[in-house]
Amino acid sequence: MATIALVDDDENIVASLKMFFEAEGYTVKTYHDGLAALSGLTETPPDLAILDVKMPKMDGMELLRRLRQTSELPVIFLTSKDEEIDEVIGFNIGADDFVRKPCSNRLLSERVKAVLRRSRAGEPGNEEGDQKPIVRGRLTLDPNRHACSWDGDPVRLTVTEFLILQSLAQRPGYVKSRDQLMDAAYDDQIYVDDRTIDSHIKRLRKKFREVDDEFDAIETLYGVGYRYNES
Repeated sequence: MATIALVDDDENIVASLKMFFEAEGYTVKTYHDGLAALSGLTETPPDLAILDVKMPKMDGMELLRRLRQTSELPVIFLTSKDEEIDEVIGFNIGADDFVRKPCSNRLLSERVKAVLRRSRAGEPGNEEGDQKPIVRGRLTLDPNRHACSWDGDPVRLTVTEFLILQSLAQRPGYVKSRDQLMDAAYDDQIYVDDRTIDSHIKRLRKKFREVDDEFDAIETLYGVGYRYNES
């Protein structure tokens, strides 16, 4: 089973989740502040991390910003129900999913399984692990390794970002609605709103413009969706 890291300053929440996920068969690492977690997650990365947003020493948002400088570790945020702005910011810096507190352990477990399934889709031994690379002009996507490059320069993408881009690049010129992109990137049992897809698209463009400031291959059709224009 996978290794999960729990990062939350509430010791009761951490203890409860640790007991639950260990009973589910996971190996669980725990941290009670962002600074300690940064060191631990960098030195011995787990398969997935669950981060609280508000923590002492370093909050969850800053922790994710620093992690994203070197890692595409799948991350789920725990956030308070009345702080929806956290989701906008979190998706923009590379979060894979959000779960609002309070939530049931079973719901969180299903979200963990969904993110892990997506992150492992191209691993050796997976039934879909022999997919051919997708080449669209200057873009190359390797679904087997979740690897992406533009003009030969690597572009590091999160699992969610890769799946959205792959869906667009599979049919250049065809418009994909936000609902279609949600289906491509998320499990059927997970609902995300339009703004989530928009945030991922914004982050995708930003990453490509870091290697090519004239990147414009992802086009917005307002009120309809997005399409990939092969160049």
